[in-house]
Amino acid sequence: MPPLREDPRRRLLTRHPGNPILTAFDWPYFVNTVFNAGATRLPSGETLLLVRVEDCTGHSHLCAARSADGITGWRIDPHPTFIPDIEGHPEELWGVEDCRIVWVDELESFAITYTAYSQRGPCVSLALTKDFRTFDRMGMTMPPEDKDAALLPRRFGGRWVMIHRPVPAAGRAHIWMSYSPDLKHWGDPKVVLKARRGAWWDANKIGLSPPMLETPEGWLMMYHGVRMTPAGCIYRLGLALMDLEDPTRCVMRSTKWIMGPEAEYERTGDVGDVVFPCGFTMDPDGDTMYLYYGAADTSIALATGSVREMLGWLQENSTPGDPED
Repeated sequence: MPPLREDPRRRLLTRHPGNPILTAFDWPYFVNTVFNAGATRLPSGETLLLVRVEDCTGHSHLCAARSADGITGWRIDPHPTFIPDIEGHPEELWGVEDCRIVWVDELESFAITYTAYSQRGPCVSLALTKDFRTFDRMGMTMPPEDKDAALLPRRFGGRWVMIHRPVPAAGRAHIWMSYSPDLKHWGDPKVVLKARRGAWWDANKIGLSPPMLETPEGWLMMYHGVRMTPAGCIYRLGLALMDLEDPTRCVMRSTKWIMGPEAEYERTGDVGDVVFPCGFTMDPDGDTMYLYYGAADTSIALATGSVREMLGWLQENSTPGDPED
């Protein structure tokens, strides 16, 4: 196949030459695929990925992988790290998937939002952990059908904020935010980013990718848009900037996508033509992002980029606010 068109003049994200960095063949026990990993930097400096692992029943669990440099030398838990608790949480009957990880100073814990696959469809659940060994399940926060959720790391007006993506019975799927005084009772839902209409790359269905990143300019959101084609869906990534003190207010939104499936490992797999990040870590330089993404629902790949360049690009390739069309 021809080489990728890696033109540095237009690339905000650079694929690691060793991609994919993790596959099912790296796992210490037999699995089908590994993908869509939440990510964080531990106090030790190690990178931890909480990986979605699909076994040969078709159900998923989460498994931790740790690395000193976030690229190589992964130490993978010898057994599943976070498995469905069907007795205590029946909403996890058909697996747990696609987590996002946020460190919360007030709680002195990592907050893990994940998709619990219930009999009525996917829903959002929340768990807290300090060590990725033991977990305090908070239970379901958003009923089916809902997913693509992450907690914001601090309160706003005394309330916690969660970003999520409910799916209506008919019509477009938008990105929402909801509020809670205690992480258990959620309400006051509000649409914060709408799927466009028509032939846009992000028409009809969008969702959060990794957790939002707080910057001096605002909350940087990376989101996925799903383009429906006669050959199937294409998942691509775009950017939006939300107001620093009111994260429900969109300041600007990219008109173009910044990354789409091009490499063979992104185009071919259990679900082709998918790039799907659920987590990132930041380099000590405060600018370089390590973005971990699922490739074709089959493996985990890595791309790096400059947050400063993303914000600059967004200024030049955006519309103000949140236009639909």
